Amino acid sequence: MSEEVKYIALTFDDGPNSTTTNEVIDKLEKYGIVASFFLVGNNIDDESAKSVKRAYDLGCEIDNHSRTHSNMTELSAEEIKAEYDYTDGKVYEITGEHTKFFRPPYIAVHQIVFDNVDVPFIAGIGANDWEDRVTAEMRARMILKQAKDGDIILLHDAEGNSMTVEALDTIIPELQKQGYKFVTVTELFKAKGIEPDMEKVYTNVMQKNQYN
Repeated sequence: MSEEVKYIALTFDDGPNSTTTNEVIDKLEKYGIVASFFLVGNNIDDESAKSVKRAYDLGCEIDNHSRTHSNMTELSAEEIKAEYDYTDGKVYEITGEHTKFFRPPYIAVHQIVFDNVDVPFIAGIGANDWEDRVTAEMRARMILKQAKDGDIILLHDAEGNSMTVEALDTIIPELQKQGYKFVTVTELFKAKGIEPDMEKVYTNVMQKNQYN
């Protein structure tokens, strides 16, 4: 991948489900792009697993957002590991691949969390899109104002989050017009030639410090 192109990763938290997750995938197909989905293990059932497989078959990356969406800093080492391992196992059952990245709920981390999850940690630039008061237009504007080369965009495909689905019709084509190529999180690190640090929480793959 050439360094002359600007790269960005679109990611979604709190799925899967059989409604909004599929609506997001529809948008990815519409614009010919891929994304990374950070799944909550307890949301995976027979129906939502079909959405996961559909995303995976499209070329999307399936990653880990814990089993129960608990604050990892309030759990024991054993509980943290169990949260990660449960969702990793569910993803493996669907895709035949293990999850490559972890997004801790609420981006809450400390050393014990790092010590008990053996993959890099991912955050992202967001749009407060879990709040109903934030319209689709506002969500799109927040992402477009922040976006830069190497960024990870953090949105949510929780059931019923239709305004984020709507915002994608602005975010994706506008960033494409600006010369961005949408890639998975793994591809983003590779595009920039960066090996992820296991004790950083990445919002941009080129960041120097733990959080920025």
